[in-house]
Amino acid sequence: MRGWVLPALTAVALGAGGVGVAVAGQTDPAVQRVELAAARDGGTVTLPARTVRPFSLIGVTWPDAAQSISGTAQVRTRTRHAWSQWRALDVDQHYGPDGDRAEATGMRGGTDPLWVGPADGVELRIRALGRSPLPSGMRLELVNPAVASAVPTPPSVVTATPVVPVPAPLVGAPAMVDRAAWRADERINRGGVVYTGAPQVMFVHHTAGTNDYTCAQSAALIRAIHVYHVKSRKWGDIGYNFVVDKCGTVYEGRRGGAELHVMGAHTFGFNTNSLGVVVLGTYGAKGASAAAIRSLAHLAAWKLGPEAADPAAQAILESRADNRYQPGNQVIFARVSGHRDGVQTECPGNALYRQIPQVRRQAAALIAKALAQRA
Repeated sequence: MRGWVLPALTAVALGAGGVGVAVAGQTDPAVQRVELAAARDGGTVTLPARTVRPFSLIGVTWPDAAQSISGTAQVRTRTRHAWSQWRALDVDQHYGPDGDRAEATGMRGGTDPLWVGPADGVELRIRALGRSPLPSGMRLELVNPAVASAVPTPPSVVTATPVVPVPAPLVGAPAMVDRAAWRADERINRGGVVYTGAPQVMFVHHTAGTNDYTCAQSAALIRAIHVYHVKSRKWGDIGYNFVVDKCGTVYEGRRGGAELHVMGAHTFGFNTNSLGVVVLGTYGAKGASAAAIRSLAHLAAWKLGPEAADPAAQAILESRADNRYQPGNQVIFARVSGHRDGVQTECPGNALYRQIPQVRRQAAALIAKALAQRA
């Protein structure tokens, strides 16, 4: 697919509380960016409905990663001439590289990305709550995963030296779609791979947004998240170590070797000695599929090993960021925990959070079976 250039538009006043909007000229075929001028009253940003180039994932970013939207951000999109209902963007700043990592340098603040499926129109409204000003320099990010193509990972990246040698696992790895198979564009990654110690905790996430994707679309959804994390948020790579879709298919996440202890950017302040696994979809009211739960359990048994043999087992991690816990705090986690256990967020949704004990029990059963076979 060809790249496109959107002409710059003169900022237009949109009435009281409205803002001027400019579309920035750009040639990146994967990401369309629409600059959002600051609201005169500091409290409202709107983008009137407009036609744009095709995209499938949407988010909003801003220059200062320390800022956040204290309010609401909503979008609606057009597909085949029909407009969707208004949908909320998750405005919590709850995951990403820890602040003491080089990867955090230059990163942008932003909402969680929202998968909307193929669309060619967009409308947006952002409102601050109370007197809290909105971040300055906000821009809308529209990602088209259809333009991505697989580029092999350079050998210098995958042969970086891990911090701790990785012993043979007690439970083998699950079947997995590697980065080449989901067509990760390895050219866009920033910086090298960082390794950490053996994972003590597995954090479970959901992408939120919608479950209205087909499993045939999962690879495109992951490509879009990868592009958003790297090109829009300015992270080094996709934040999650592994991805699971609603059919239970496991996908390799962050580069560096699925079998190695790669540091991710998934649970702000607790990325060291942990791994993050995200289930594609939203699980506030309805839980994840049985297949997805089995895959989460298999990943936990494989990566945590004997440490997860007891479903009630716990581990201590040190906080490295100021969020739910202060930097330096020693925090006790279950070996398989939810994102919300470490950070102020609703992730992974109430329903999936209630399924985490099931993940722990299934992982323990896999480990017990492996130990029995070795006896």
